[in-house]
Amino acid sequence: MARRAVTLIRSATLSDVADYAYAATAPAEARLIFLAGSCPLDEDGATVAVGDYAGQAAKALENLRTALADAGADLEDVISTRVLVASPRQADLVTAWDVVRAGFGDHDVPSTLLGVTVLGYHDQLVEIEAVAAVLDS
Repeated sequence: MARRAVTLIRSATLSDVADYAYAATAPAEARLIFLAGSCPLDEDGATVAVGDYAGQAAKALENLRTALADAGADLEDVISTRVLVASPRQADLVTAWDVVRAGFGDHDVPSTLLGVTVLGYHDQLVEIEAVAAVLDS
């Protein structure tokens, strides 16, 4: 297996209530990959799982995996994420977050979860922004 560029940093000083590392680093020789926001769109560009925060988070995560693969990376190469959820309700944010967090498994990448007013596509509720770092062979 190739050596990973991303090192997650956990704080012994800050609260351990957060379900992610507080910081991450990559060495200077790493190639950074800045991904566009991953949206819950199917191959035809239609929004899937209309009205379903968990379903849209799952599709956005699936599309993120595809974009990462196309760039020569995977979820374990992600150095940070921002999860955008179109809702004023914290419960909706948590619903989307639970799907995203589970998708990353043991790679508890530093993340920010935001409630926003509206997202770019019709019926869109969730979007995932990410940055990854890889060491090319």
